[in-house]
Amino acid sequence: MPTHRVKVNPVEIPRDFRLDLYRGFALWLIFLAHVPGTILNKITPWNYGFSDPAEVFIFVSGYANAYVYGRVMEQRGFVVAGAQIVRRTFETYVAQMFLFVVFIGEVAWLSHGSDAFDDAMNIRILHERPDESILAVLQLKFMPVNMNVLPLFIVVLAASPVILWLLRKAPALALAVAAAVYAAANLLGLNFSSFPHGSWYFNPLAWQLLFVLGAWCGLGAADWVWSLVRSRLVLILAAVYALSVFAVFIALDRLNLGAFVPDWTTHAFGKTNLGVLRLVHFLAIAIVVNRLIPRDWPPLTWRVLRPPILCGQHSLEVFCLGVTLAFAGHVAVVGTPGSAIIRFLVAVAGIAVMVGVSALMNWYNSTHVSIRIVADAANGKVNVVEPPGTS
Repeated sequence: MPTHRVKVNPVEIPRDFRLDLYRGFALWLIFLAHVPGTILNKITPWNYGFSDPAEVFIFVSGYANAYVYGRVMEQRGFVVAGAQIVRRTFETYVAQMFLFVVFIGEVAWLSHGSDAFDDAMNIRILHERPDESILAVLQLKFMPVNMNVLPLFIVVLAASPVILWLLRKAPALALAVAAAVYAAANLLGLNFSSFPHGSWYFNPLAWQLLFVLGAWCGLGAADWVWSLVRSRLVLILAAVYALSVFAVFIALDRLNLGAFVPDWTTHAFGKTNLGVLRLVHFLAIAIVVNRLIPRDWPPLTWRVLRPPILCGQHSLEVFCLGVTLAFAGHVAVVGTPGSAIIRFLVAVAGIAVMVGVSALMNWYNSTHVSIRIVADAANGKVNVVEPPGTS
């Protein structure tokens, strides 16, 4: 059958480079967190507050998901937008499976076939019970070290078509449901089970609240919310809370007061269930940053911020790359104890590779080529199929 030109009317969405910038920096910090002992670890935010780049990644992902697919849903309907989200979810799932295979091969290669890193990377069970482990990987129940963020993202992304639809139709109800699920996860201890025992490190039933809040903001939230966020009083309260937490962390570190912190408070800023103090700390920082970095912030066009923006534009690929680089850096750090220069170079080299791969992918995306398919060369009839562009 002869093919005809495919006409696509794109949904035009202005790019918000702040999202790319935040995700890029979050990916850098996540990588640095997984390469212990470097001097750059001292500047990472988890040393000075409850929240860390994981909150940035999930919130910005929710915002970007709604910012893009919410407009697709508005112009093309629920089915088209939902299909695009399902495709993205499947891509992320395949990335998790591919990353697992590469990661296991990397561990085996860099450990020279020994089991020196099996316990540290949480993969010993793979050698002891391989059939069950592989099945658990496919079910997102078995996660080696540093590979537990994508399963959380897969779950919240899979649920996002319904979340976006409900946020557009009844935002108050959507937020109430998300808050109720979050409360149930914290009060009743609800979580997904993992293999061979225990539960997910990032509880999707709790972390979905942050994703939903990001999606709500990505859809525009409500007018009164933005007027409240931009008010001087809220800004002052957010800044005071963030600075107070910073001062507390400095005191705990310098004066060794961690032993005096009551055990029951750890649940309030715990990571698994996104403790309420952790959530409030992130929101406070987000309010301050939103005020300091508007959408038309001139430095967003500066060359010095181009590297993190590039990484943020290819967040899935860069995250997977960061996991493999982090283990290689871990091996290098373990093999050179006491060498601060080597550890610093490992951290810098890892970020340089992430930026280089992002730039290469950006170049590939810019070389869009239309493909001409000749249906009937004898009669001189040429039909053209131009695949739709992607952004």
